[in-house]
Amino acid sequence: MTVSPMMDESLLTRRSWISRTAGMLVGACALTAVRSVRAAAEKPSTITVYKDPSCGCCTKWVAHLQANGFSTRVQDRPDMDALKDSLAVPSALRSCHTAVAGRYVIEGHVPASDVVHLLASAPAGVVGIAVPGMPTGAPGMEMGARVDRYDVIAFTANGTTHAFAHH
Repeated sequence: MTVSPMMDESLLTRRSWISRTAGMLVGACALTAVRSVRAAAEKPSTITVYKDPSCGCCTKWVAHLQANGFSTRVQDRPDMDALKDSLAVPSALRSCHTAVAGRYVIEGHVPASDVVHLLASAPAGVVGIAVPGMPTGAPGMEMGARVDRYDVIAFTANGTTHAFAHH
């Protein structure tokens, strides 16, 4: 009686080994491709940051984004209020710099993890997120061990706001 190579592991032929190995490699490649597409969807290729030319904390926030895997394009602007008006950033939520990530506005010292969460979750109706003012300990506003509690606020085009994250 002849035993099929597929039924008896001791009779594994080169052809069946190649077939099994190729199947595993194709599966691993497909999984890697899915993960790469998911990661690309979570972060835009570039975040454009608009800032006043003389602002140092804005430069530190850009470094925070870069350290967290974002590429950045920085544009110095002397007319930040006009820019914020054009992007519908509510007056009460404004800070020193404004960024655009994909279709979202990022105002102030928002942690990179919250930018990733915004891009991945794509909440309906949200125009952007903001950290109003310049809280100590927020990215770009580090001052020793002191860290103030602050909220990241989501805002819509009609001015509605809600807490997006707490820090």
